[in-house]
Amino acid sequence: MLKFDQISLRRGTKMLLEDVSFQVHRGQRVGLLGANGSGKSSLFAMLRGELDSDVGDYSFNPNDVVAHVAQSSPSGEQAAIEYVIDGDQRLREIQAGIAAAEISEDDDALHRLYPELEAIDGYTATQRAARLLHGLGFPAADIENPVGSFSGGWRMRLNLAQALMCRSDILLLDEPTNHLDLPTIIWLERWLKRYQGILLLISHDRDFLDAACTRIASIEHQTIHLYSGDYSQYERQRAERLSQQQSSFLKQQDEIKHIQSYVDRFRYKASKAKQAQARLKMLERMTVIAPAHVDSPFHFQFFKPEKMPRELLKIEAATAGYMVEDKELEIIQPFSFRIAAGDRVGILGVNGAGKSTLVKALADGSTLLSGERELAKDCRIGYFAQHQLEQLQADESPLWHIEQIGGSASRQQLLNFLGGFDFRGEQVTSPVAPLSGGEKSRLALALIIWGKPNLLLLDEPTNHLDMEMRQALSLALAEYEGALLVISHDRHLLRSVCDSLVTVHKNELKPFDGDLDDWSAWMRAQDSGKNKPVSAADVASPEPAVKQKEVEASKPKMNRQQRQLERQLQARLRQQVQPHRKQLKKVEAELEKLNSQQKKIEQLLGDELLYSDDSRKLELKKLLDQQSQNAKAMKAGEVDWIEAADQLEQAEAALADSA
Repeated sequence: MLKFDQISLRRGTKMLLEDVSFQVHRGQRVGLLGANGSGKSSLFAMLRGELDSDVGDYSFNPNDVVAHVAQSSPSGEQAAIEYVIDGDQRLREIQAGIAAAEISEDDDALHRLYPELEAIDGYTATQRAARLLHGLGFPAADIENPVGSFSGGWRMRLNLAQALMCRSDILLLDEPTNHLDLPTIIWLERWLKRYQGILLLISHDRDFLDAACTRIASIEHQTIHLYSGDYSQYERQRAERLSQQQSSFLKQQDEIKHIQSYVDRFRYKASKAKQAQARLKMLERMTVIAPAHVDSPFHFQFFKPEKMPRELLKIEAATAGYMVEDKELEIIQPFSFRIAAGDRVGILGVNGAGKSTLVKALADGSTLLSGERELAKDCRIGYFAQHQLEQLQADESPLWHIEQIGGSASRQQLLNFLGGFDFRGEQVTSPVAPLSGGEKSRLALALIIWGKPNLLLLDEPTNHLDMEMRQALSLALAEYEGALLVISHDRHLLRSVCDSLVTVHKNELKPFDGDLDDWSAWMRAQDSGKNKPVSAADVASPEPAVKQKEVEASKPKMNRQQRQLERQLQARLRQQVQPHRKQLKKVEAELEKLNSQQKKIEQLLGDELLYSDDSRKLELKKLLDQQSQNAKAMKAGEVDWIEAADQLEQAEAALADSA
């Protein structure tokens, strides 16, 4: 058990935590949330013994082993797999003891150490380390390479592998997904679900928190609020608490009305139908999650593009890559790509596959080795990539940067605009040099938005951004009326803003007909050497007509009795399918009923007097309880719907296979 007893923690003159007490038990996986600078990393530093609390104390079993990911980049000639094995300190101690005992011929020590080596699975250490490296994306051929031969991002993966190799009782992970691609993040989720000790996790990836955590600890106003469940459950619980505040609720209603007005205007207009549907999905989630973010310091939106050409950009018969020692290194082999008005595309692929290479080719053609890039006359590109943060003038202020492109806008208009990105007070006129990575990312995004682009190319825009800024960006992008292309390992962002997916894999660029879950399964199949279709669309897609005729022609002719048996089999299979169809309709009807009930409850909660009239407190509590119970029932209903739809699909597939 890890126990915090009336902890107060200060950094300099700033109070981070005050009189905080809570407990974490073995097997609990806790997501630690809070704005940048709220004290998350300082709490970790305290647990590592690098920082002392001002008041109070914390305790855990003195025999417990605490593991964390080293922040310094490793180097040297040691083999990668040996560096990872170093994470198991007790194993290395036993190995050193055995080596010394063999030299001194100390049989008593050997008799004691060899059974202990077996007890801690020491003989399988190399295999365990190799599995960790494979899961984190290292090719088998590279695991014996020197640590110093890897790039910075891969060295940080080695640090993560070393922390996972440790047989720890308490595991501290601070933004472990920063250097990982999507398949590796999903592998890490599965690994953490099996972790038996206490996990404390700092992350701004809501899908990762949903998958990995059983509790949420949220730092707010120098204290920690504990919530049971994953991140989505935390949002609902926090929303229930905050929705009791009248101003918060009214602000939520304003945001809902704003998105609803867009949906009402464009949902039946063909050119805007996809965007309207995306906003409708956002609206359905927002009625649950928005109150959890109403105290966010970020409030901004994209300007409406001044012009919107039908086709914004196209690349034909091209290859993309780089010149290396006067030789062409092809990253993406011959491809064509077009972006039209209203397109909202997510680009998927492992690290190094060529996603950024593609975006650079689209942004300025700098990575094109061959082919033609054609830009529409009125196309205005807004391009975000991490290297652009280095192009900010270190000795100039956020206000100075926006003034360079501000045009005729007044100083107050520029200040108001920057305020939406939480640049306020002295920070607006101070140099950007000391700003954090997240603050620089916010400024870069602000500069892009001010330019009124009609085509956004975003390469990992959420890196360094905290949860509130990610949420604000997702909402702003959902309402953006231009075309959009995004690279991100933030699955919530991709689901919220993209209508279609493109994958870069093994030097090829192809559209992907499926969702993110399908893509993850497809990547696992590629990794294991399989090439089975995995998306529902792929499974259900008919064979080409010519091929189908060939298949039918190859079937042996059946006699009358065989045909009768075949018809009977078909009839039985149809009977087996029918209950699944009925069940799916039943679940859909129940979900529709719950949705209707939830809307009625939300209408009742819109009564302002409900919050100001003390005599109606009981009524308010009852409505909030009903809202919470309904939300839980809706979530359970969605799970039932997925299961029913899956069973129906399997039954229909069996019917089709027998035809």
